[in-house]
Amino acid sequence: MTTPAVKVPWWVPGDTNAFFGLGFNVLVNVLTLTALCVGVVHISEGDVYGVILPALGIQLLIGNVYYTYLARRLAKKENRLDVCAMPYGPSVPHMFIVVFVIMLPTYLATNDPIAAWQAGLAWCFIIGLIVLLGAFVGPVIRKYTPQAAMLGTLAGISIAFISMRPAAQMWEALWIALPVLVIILVGFFTDLKLPGNIPVGLAALLVGSAIGWIGGYMEPAAVGAAISDIAVGLPTLKIDLLVSGLSEVAPLLATAIPLGIYNFTEGMTNVESAAVAGDTYNLRSVLLADGAGAVVGSALGSPFPPAVYIGHPGWKEAGGRAGYSMASGVVIALFCFLGLFSVLATLLPTPAIVPILLYIGLLIGAQAFQAVPRVHAVAVVMAIIPNIAAWAAGQMNNVIAASGVAVTSEQIAAAGSVYHGTVLLGGGAILAGLVLGAIVAFIIDRNFYWAAGYALFGALLSFIGLVHAEKVGWNVGGQIALGYVFAALVLAGFGLWRGRSPEPAETKEETPVEA
Repeated sequence: MTTPAVKVPWWVPGDTNAFFGLGFNVLVNVLTLTALCVGVVHISEGDVYGVILPALGIQLLIGNVYYTYLARRLAKKENRLDVCAMPYGPSVPHMFIVVFVIMLPTYLATNDPIAAWQAGLAWCFIIGLIVLLGAFVGPVIRKYTPQAAMLGTLAGISIAFISMRPAAQMWEALWIALPVLVIILVGFFTDLKLPGNIPVGLAALLVGSAIGWIGGYMEPAAVGAAISDIAVGLPTLKIDLLVSGLSEVAPLLATAIPLGIYNFTEGMTNVESAAVAGDTYNLRSVLLADGAGAVVGSALGSPFPPAVYIGHPGWKEAGGRAGYSMASGVVIALFCFLGLFSVLATLLPTPAIVPILLYIGLLIGAQAFQAVPRVHAVAVVMAIIPNIAAWAAGQMNNVIAASGVAVTSEQIAAAGSVYHGTVLLGGGAILAGLVLGAIVAFIIDRNFYWAAGYALFGALLSFIGLVHAEKVGWNVGGQIALGYVFAALVLAGFGLWRGRSPEPAETKEETPVEA
């Protein structure tokens, strides 16, 4: 007897929880990138609220609506109701990279915020093209990369780039943030229901905002000023700005190429994370959406590449299905079009919002250890390390830049900090984590030929500067590449000594299958 096809609802109670969680996540990121554009690059508020945010709104609509469609299609195909849509929004690491690595140096060199904006648009456009290319090569990489390497590097991102900053922000006003985090942890990690079944995310935000306002953390006068400045902005093509930026494209390639690879690698690991949680999406479809979002956004005036987010397992655990993603995209897009972000920044205390980011970081970090065989835990840790190094190097670079004092690597080393090695270890952290995690996983499985192959891959990437380097070029990481080559020779020697097949059955079992 044929099982009747399920009717996939547009909204379930769990979508409310996930909507508030993802919505506040994206909300924080949009508030952050708005502050960076105005306060760091000095783009006028009219251009930020009237052009950049409406363009970002279109990017969010493209991605979130499309991922809702993919989730509903998967649910109907597999005849089940527990499919969760992939979360989507502006890429957090890229927000800071495009501002501090691309736009700010251009502004400082030209004293022209428009020139800086143009450079950011060109950089975003290149990122989009690379991600589109990654849609065709990414599935091959996923097929032959151990799950421990993929989830381990994802855990590294979650610990270093998703968790650390929100955690530090929380401790600057812990009297607001810690009660919020406790509500989130109780609501999402236990079976206790809040009074009246109020959504966990909403309850956490209301409690945190109430504490912040009652305790004098917020400024009432700022609310009235923001309301008086509200202006509606609709997306318009900014091809002239993009073309002007592309005329000076050469200097942008050094960061755009490795970070474009980062984008599709991160998307690949996030798809793997969703598959572990039970929802197997087509990787190519996901990456095509990410790349298209970046290209369209750059043509409309947004220098911020969007990306499928870390956190699918968290929103699925919270009860999210298909509707939460589309609702988040539509609501945030409307806020972008209606110019409401200037008002929200004065109403919601940041310490009441950032704990949701820490929750996602905790969940993804834990998943990497829970989903892989226990013997591969060492490989997970190895994949995490380059991401922590990249975060630490960024912190040191920011402090050095803020000091305004020229400091050499030797002076930093004399103070006890391994600056140069940290920068090299963290270069191209996502790819580096994949390579190192894969080498360790294959060694544990005694599959020495595959480990040697990944070591040679690491040598190639190091030689041209895509990993363990400060720039892309020819022979920019020669000594590191040589280390990988020597490691490959040693591993090949072990393979010969054991007389093992290049791909034994037990390793095939751990190798992810193409989406």
